[in-house]
Amino acid sequence: MMSFGAVDVDDGGAPATAAEESLRGMPAEVSWEMLDKSRFFLLGAALFSGVSAALYPAVVLKTHLQVSPPPHPAASATAAAILRRDGPRGFYRGFGASLAGTVPARAVYMAALEATKSAVASAAVRLGVAEPAASAAASAAGGVSAAVAAQIVWTPVDVVSQRLMVQNTSTAGDAVRKILLADGVRGLYRGFGVSVLAHAPSSAAWWASYATAQRVIWRALGGGGGGDHDGRAVVAGASAAAAGGAAALVTMPLDTVKTRVQVMGGGGGVASAARALVREGGWAACYRGIGPRWASMSVSAAAMVTAYEFLKRLSAKESSL
Repeated sequence: MMSFGAVDVDDGGAPATAAEESLRGMPAEVSWEMLDKSRFFLLGAALFSGVSAALYPAVVLKTHLQVSPPPHPAASATAAAILRRDGPRGFYRGFGASLAGTVPARAVYMAALEATKSAVASAAVRLGVAEPAASAAASAAGGVSAAVAAQIVWTPVDVVSQRLMVQNTSTAGDAVRKILLADGVRGLYRGFGVSVLAHAPSSAAWWASYATAQRVIWRALGGGGGGDHDGRAVVAGASAAAAGGAAALVTMPLDTVKTRVQVMGGGGGVASAARALVREGGWAACYRGIGPRWASMSVSAAAMVTAYEFLKRLSAKESSL
């Protein structure tokens, strides 16, 4: 049985090519079918909650920068203002609401990602698609599916937590009540369309690039990535950091517009918010908070993927190892 993502160089005794030789040491990927699902989701909730807690201050800073009125302060001045007003806990305003949504959103994301990758990979291989191309296509499809599924859960949480970050709202319940009174349930899904527009293509490109990058880097290292699964984790983390930083640059304008729509409200919608943003500060305004977001996404991608690879190894059924 082929483990999709592994490099199978056993072809009945035929000599291996140079590319196959360079990939002999690359550990097989743990597929969806090989996972103990209950262990996967339980350990995943703990791992990703910890990563989210470590990176949350950068998210708060980025959000403040995106919605700040003119004249726009520097990131350091904004951070100092948050500390003066609320102390260190100011960097964790809305974290409880965010964490409550992060766990189910991550679970939905991981389930959609792995199930879609597995299904598309199997179909592509049956159709005779070469494994590297099938791997990239399956990862891209999984990325789109995961992003859309997760946004259904995450958007209301994002709307509430961002309001808690920057507005004088004491509790998540108070924020939800105000949103429902002003806009109904639709208010909890402000920015859903632009979130999907920003995250689905980015997620597709990210996962496809990630799948390809691991092979390319491992081959460039001649299979010497540092030793078995530890080597895979190092290669995965480095590839993820680069992909996360690139994704931050590409999706920043849409993220800025989304944040302003979710936090500042208004009836004009996404197009109106984008025009107002450009009028206010030109195209550069779309990149307010890029420093914290770039750092957050690069570190987050490396940490999340390293944790994710570790999580899948921990969650593999005994008979699959």
